[in-house]
Amino acid sequence: MFMSKAVSRLSRKRPPSEIHDNDVRACSSQPNTSGFSKWAISLENLLEDPEGVKLFRDFLKREFSEENVLFWLECEEFKKIQDENLLHGKAQQIYKTYLCSKAATQVNVEGQSRLTENMLAHPHPFMFQKLQEQIFTLMKYDSYNRFLKSDVCQQIKQLEERAKNSPETDESVPKRASRIYNR
Repeated sequence: MFMSKAVSRLSRKRPPSEIHDNDVRACSSQPNTSGFSKWAISLENLLEDPEGVKLFRDFLKREFSEENVLFWLECEEFKKIQDENLLHGKAQQIYKTYLCSKAATQVNVEGQSRLTENMLAHPHPFMFQKLQEQIFTLMKYDSYNRFLKSDVCQQIKQLEERAKNSPETDESVPKRASRIYNR
């Protein structure tokens, strides 16, 4: 009986999706601060996190090198394609967008590892692997380090540290919900 009254009272005030602390809000417009410490470990971790990829893309856009991460992401998707017709079409699209000499968003890869249009006739899921690795290395040793030192990353890091040091982080979800709803 007591539990149902409490749940009823809570549900009248705000839906469960709005249970957030005032300091760190979990919404799509703000980064997930718990991810920064993971992003700082490696570029691989950053590229596995959708919020990290979004922030990294925004950073690269300001540096006029967004094509690197876009190429890397497209290669990741390309590896997953099973259908031969889709593979052929996607290979052509990647080549024309990032690799051919007339590409508007051409990536910076070594000349000897460039693909030719003849190689596109028989695509396979790992045909861009060496090029993707070159771009990954370029991002890892160049833009990734600058990204971690950027203002936006430093702000996220500070938010994460504040949340970590806050006494409310040890609070269970029910206790936090009760505290928030009963203000």
